[in-house]
Amino acid sequence: MTLKYDFQGKLITIQEAVNKIQSGDRIGLAIAASEPCGLLSELAKQKDRLEDVHTWVCLPMRAYEYAINPDMDGHFFVENWFYGAFDRKTHSQGRMSYIPNNLHRAASDKLYATGGKLNVFWGTATPPDDRGYMSLSLSLVVEKELMQAADLVILEINENLPWTLGDTQIHLSEVDFVVENHVPLYELPATQPTETEQKIGEFIAELIEDGATLQLGIGGIPNAITHFLKNHKDLGIHTEMFNDGMVDLYESGAITNRKKTIYKGKMVGAFALGTKKLYDFINNNIGVEFLQGKTTNNPYVIGQNYKMISVNTALQVDIFGQVCSQSIGYKHFSGTGGQLDTHRGAQLSQGGRGIIALRSTAKDGEISTIVSTLSLGAEVTVPSQCVDTIVTEFGIAELRGRNLMERAKALIQIAHPEMREPLAAEVRKLGIVPSL
Repeated sequence: MTLKYDFQGKLITIQEAVNKIQSGDRIGLAIAASEPCGLLSELAKQKDRLEDVHTWVCLPMRAYEYAINPDMDGHFFVENWFYGAFDRKTHSQGRMSYIPNNLHRAASDKLYATGGKLNVFWGTATPPDDRGYMSLSLSLVVEKELMQAADLVILEINENLPWTLGDTQIHLSEVDFVVENHVPLYELPATQPTETEQKIGEFIAELIEDGATLQLGIGGIPNAITHFLKNHKDLGIHTEMFNDGMVDLYESGAITNRKKTIYKGKMVGAFALGTKKLYDFINNNIGVEFLQGKTTNNPYVIGQNYKMISVNTALQVDIFGQVCSQSIGYKHFSGTGGQLDTHRGAQLSQGGRGIIALRSTAKDGEISTIVSTLSLGAEVTVPSQCVDTIVTEFGIAELRGRNLMERAKALIQIAHPEMREPLAAEVRKLGIVPSL
């Protein structure tokens, strides 16, 4: 049988694919820029015949009717590993719930909770080559683990997806059905760093030596860091997410991956999210390798890298060193993602460091992000016993192994100058460090 007939035999319409969903089903989804937008857009159109369908999502990029429309109550419920802007509104309406997780165990722990059962997996892939192989392209965070567990696997084929290398290949024979939806890829424009973020980036760049291996997140601060690293030498990448800034660093000559101790010569990551520049860069690039999230984010794998530097951002840090990156008080904002994974992994590395970066104030300078205690209900992303280095635009606080007195002094020094004395007074009043 030729590939043509193999493919055509599995090809159905998007409507036919969604027709296969039954009430009570659990649907695991590819994440971020890999989400199957055609299938998800069709889901709401069939709500009247469906009840109690759960989707497992992570960092969804688009506002889908099935998720955001209050009329979907009772028909669909969203279980989410990492919130985006649209998800916070849905959460407040009671049709979404956060799944606490560390990224390297997100899929396995969720499957543990369901006895290893998943009814359906929906993902995206490139068109098959002449041997029937496809690339899962932009994400391997949870996709392969969910595919292996699902009773029914349907992939949305999009010719615009880059063909990525590593563990992304999947054969047509491993898929039950395919649909075609050749739409433009989701692009996340690179955020231009503010003056404050530039200062933070400059401080962090000072902590990164030539030959270091990097994990960088997303947003203005990571983009600012890459600006100050372009004259570094022999940097490597072992990251959760590939972003545009890494392309800039590679093109500047700063990234060679020569000094890496594992996956030498390769930029390694679990998913990509950025602009066409990034997607073109990773297309058929033998120097870029996608691995499953359970590998890239395993702290013991990360720790094998020499001089591993993990940089993540936060919303709030208290005097104990507790880091909150996922909620504003009791209001859930995003998720743990791989922050604790990569932070711990970097600390296991010889010469490594886990860095948490944040602006010293929020709400246009009205409140300090360095606080005596976390806000009521705040979720702890990095516990105090795991904290390492905190950076604001006012400097660097090294907390690893330090006592509370030393931590308080160091953190107050990097708080906004106008907040330092009130913060010290609050710490003394509460008796956290009475003699400060």
